[in-house]
Amino acid sequence: MVLSKIQTAITDYKQWLQQQRHHPFVYTWESVQQFQACWNPEDTDPASMFDRSLQNSETRRLWQTEAWYPKRMMLEFWRFEPRTVRAMFDDLFNETRDIEARIGRFLFGCDTLLRDYKRAHPTSVENNHYHDDYRMIALYLAFRYPEHYAPYNFEVFRDAMTFFQARDIPQQNDLGRYFKVQRTLMTFLEKDPEVSKAMARLLHPRKHYAGKTLLLTEDFCRFVAGRTNVR
Repeated sequence: MVLSKIQTAITDYKQWLQQQRHHPFVYTWESVQQFQACWNPEDTDPASMFDRSLQNSETRRLWQTEAWYPKRMMLEFWRFEPRTVRAMFDDLFNETRDIEARIGRFLFGCDTLLRDYKRAHPTSVENNHYHDDYRMIALYLAFRYPEHYAPYNFEVFRDAMTFFQARDIPQQNDLGRYFKVQRTLMTFLEKDPEVSKAMARLLHPRKHYAGKTLLLTEDFCRFVAGRTNVR
């Protein structure tokens, strides 16, 4: 990535934040706060716990669109095989293990659960668990460890990397590389403390997560990818 491109974009991003009265994606910070407060795999009703952990007062779009509803399917899995799902999340959130291996095992677990679920519910029309595009897996990780992971959108990642003139523009999903790039970008953003201050001004202290989070880098990349006037 070209340093001058990153630095120019950070200046533009800071100015954009300072001009905002309401951030259009501030609801993500609310969801991190909610997850941090509610996630407890020891809960006697893990399906309800999972449901509470993924709540938002403004939108459901983080885990539900017209043709994409991974939360609903994971709730079905929690009710169907709670011990298996608990083990899958315990492994996904185990920071002592390789991240790409964890993601691979989680996807394998989802595939297996879907197969078993369909066998147990032969009239079900569900043919997808909606986790294989990595968006929901990245969301789980970003909510559990907001300092280390960020929500993921392949098109935004590709377009941001194109703007930054990266040597190897991603052509397919690479979540491990994505997280590394987000952490690198965070080091640049932190060099200008006015950026985080401008973001903090848009957050409500009781509603939104106030700790260090790579939500900021995800938002920065979305800004870069979506504004053609960034130079």
